[in-house]
Amino acid sequence: MRTIGVLLLPDSRIFDVSVVSEVWGIDRTDSGVPPFEVRLCSEGRVVTPLAPIGSLEATHGFDGLVDCDLVVVPGRGDPFAAVPPAAVEALRAATGAVAGLCSGAFVVAAAGLLDGRSATTHWRVLDELAAAAPGARVRRDVLFTSDGPVHTSAGVLGGVDLCLHLVRRDHGAEVAAAVARRMVVPPVREGDQRQYAETPVPRRVAKAGLAATVDWAVGRLGEPLSVADLARHSGLSERTFHRVFVDATGSTPGRWLLVRRVRLAQRLLETTDLPVHRVAERSGLGTSANLRRRLRAELGVGPDAYRRTFRVAG
Repeated sequence: MRTIGVLLLPDSRIFDVSVVSEVWGIDRTDSGVPPFEVRLCSEGRVVTPLAPIGSLEATHGFDGLVDCDLVVVPGRGDPFAAVPPAAVEALRAATGAVAGLCSGAFVVAAAGLLDGRSATTHWRVLDELAAAAPGARVRRDVLFTSDGPVHTSAGVLGGVDLCLHLVRRDHGAEVAAAVARRMVVPPVREGDQRQYAETPVPRRVAKAGLAATVDWAVGRLGEPLSVADLARHSGLSERTFHRVFVDATGSTPGRWLLVRRVRLAQRLLETTDLPVHRVAERSGLGTSANLRRRLRAELGVGPDAYRRTFRVAG
């Protein structure tokens, strides 16, 4: 079982707390999702007022965060409110990963955990985060960041994307997809999408033919497709296709194509016994060497290690 701790401060946003409860707090073992323990941790284990409405009774004090696998810091109604010293100490003492949802990044910054790391938050307060964490590399046009054991997300639904990303990273794409299906949300929105993007594979777009091109490409990932091929299928020039695609998805066509191929390789590693070179061919990544390079860049592990960790039992 993985243990998830939620750092509760006065004015914590109820939506962010609800995201944690939806992703990790519901028993979904009937869908193949492993069980999780969620700890609600406040200073003195008190009832904490939430924003914009409601309150929540903690199950643990701040000491309950120390040995959690993941500590989630919800955003606050007032992002610039002072952070209690006890909360700073608790975050610094935590031995697991730390994730700041939306303006929760300011609390993580107060603990000094963003220094030297990539970070983001809601687009309206990015400048303020840069001032609060001058040692951080604030990224302005992403949904979430993952830099070592520290993670941050953009506003509102960016927190959902980050939490599902963490489930996918630790438990595999199939488990993350099962959670997303139960939540009725898209299972994958990449961290480097724009904060205000829709989904990476739009089902309805302003330009006729773009969705058809996306579907056409998804069915041919193993072929030597290029962005020029996608543009040609759509009937647009490469320059126009690039602009329309970015406007619709928040991702460049080349980046979208690469991510789709990596995700296909993940599924093949999880669900088949194909040798690595065949997985590379089937996913359109070409060679074993390129597959290893892309997996390490995207996931931090090679194909053999990924398969050992996430292989779905037949």
